[in-house]
Amino acid sequence: MPRLPTVRFSVIGLNHDHVLRQTGILLAAGAELHSFYAPEEDLAAEFAARHAQVRRACSIQQILEDETVQLIVCAAIPDERARIGISAMRHGKDVMLDKPAFVTLQELVEARAVQKETSRICSVFFAERFENGATVRALALACSGAVGQVVHTTGLGPHRVNLAARPSWFFDPARQGGILTDIASHQFDHYLAFTGSTSAEIVAAHVANYAHPKHVGFEDFGEALVQGNGGTGYIRVDWYTPDGLGTWGDGRIVVLGTEGYMEIRKVVDIAGRPGASHLFLVDRKGIFHFDCSGTPLPYGPQLLADIVQRTETAMSQNHCFLACELALKAQITASRLGHFTPARTPDMSQAGSSALHQGSVLGSSE
Repeated sequence: MPRLPTVRFSVIGLNHDHVLRQTGILLAAGAELHSFYAPEEDLAAEFAARHAQVRRACSIQQILEDETVQLIVCAAIPDERARIGISAMRHGKDVMLDKPAFVTLQELVEARAVQKETSRICSVFFAERFENGATVRALALACSGAVGQVVHTTGLGPHRVNLAARPSWFFDPARQGGILTDIASHQFDHYLAFTGSTSAEIVAAHVANYAHPKHVGFEDFGEALVQGNGGTGYIRVDWYTPDGLGTWGDGRIVVLGTEGYMEIRKVVDIAGRPGASHLFLVDRKGIFHFDCSGTPLPYGPQLLADIVQRTETAMSQNHCFLACELALKAQITASRLGHFTPARTPDMSQAGSSALHQGSVLGSSE
């Protein structure tokens, strides 16, 4: 098989440490890091120290107008990601946006239109699937019929809040997107991947602020029911991971099929097995455990191949946008519980963008 041409990429926005993983998987897959832009001196210095060969651009426009750059990677503040991605596509570049890629439906509608117009790739970095061996292995097993027809998924996404390390925009739903737009985008991605649904709708959703009354617009709990043409799903996310757990959260997925079920323990097995990325399978033959820490992760190589060959092997564009749409619609329609001040409840369908210059979380946890 002939070797594919090297893809050159640049990074715009360093406001979440997912950018380190986005960059890492592309470099590991053979891409070339060309340049980056960030207005924050501390984030820029840290990123440059990690990647001594990279040059710092003077502006976003300088990167967008560089015809040698094929791919833009972005982990800016969430309410800036759509604008950057749309501009990149209009400049003839493919994009990989950190999640949440969109904080309003208006942004998603525009991104869909620009993607269709330009035929560029707009990929969202759903790290909890793309970077987790147990999820990759489980999806392969599900596609092979290991549990029969998949009819339901349960996705749990607890996270540690780390209040002292969070910048001000983290507590503003208009900038951060809200808990279902943000964290639950992973679970909607899982739901679509495992059920094979190509269309879906939100049945019910709730968000709450139970534990953080000082941050009246913040949401620390969220849940949603989803129904699609491939099955149903339940999603629960929160910022309640206790300090007694030695990692940021006990993320889990339960995949229910007509002939068995699987449970993915993405980050930790609290029963005591060491390491992360554990998969449990129960079928007609018995109970099985798989240590998936060494499972190959195909997203990076597949995305680079898609960029060169104009294919959709890493993730279909419909899947990408539908996962984002479900998260946004769950957020918009959710009933709000707990310590909310009604006047502060944002209209996430129309919330606007603001300048890329506030706050930093490079190096923080999830």
